[in-house]
Amino acid sequence: MMKYVVDFMLAIILTAISYDLGSLLISDGIAFWQAILIGFSVVSLGAITEAVGAPIWLIVLVPFPIGMILLFFFLGDSVGQWFLTYLTTLAIYTVIHMVMSYFFYFHSLIPAWKLSKK
Repeated sequence: MMKYVVDFMLAIILTAISYDLGSLLISDGIAFWQAILIGFSVVSLGAITEAVGAPIWLIVLVPFPIGMILLFFFLGDSVGQWFLTYLTTLAIYTVIHMVMSYFFYFHSLIPAWKLSKK
């Protein structure tokens, strides 16, 4: 149980970092508390989807809309600016996942995409 809580918190923090960096690279950025709120929402929705026994593709897909909507509201920019920020965020998120999965065997960011040997 404790490992799950630690993994859950780590997933929130890493997700928040990707949103924070993505928004800083493309626009004026969002406040870190907003990035944490997005991370918490995205990871929680994924965890809930997993807890109800959904297939892995749905666990990965379901959190996307909440992250997209919250980023749009927090950015307060044009749709084009938001979309570019979201794509940048996804790229950062993917790189973070690849590093965490391959070197640290941490798969909570994208559960269906396991890059490590374990």
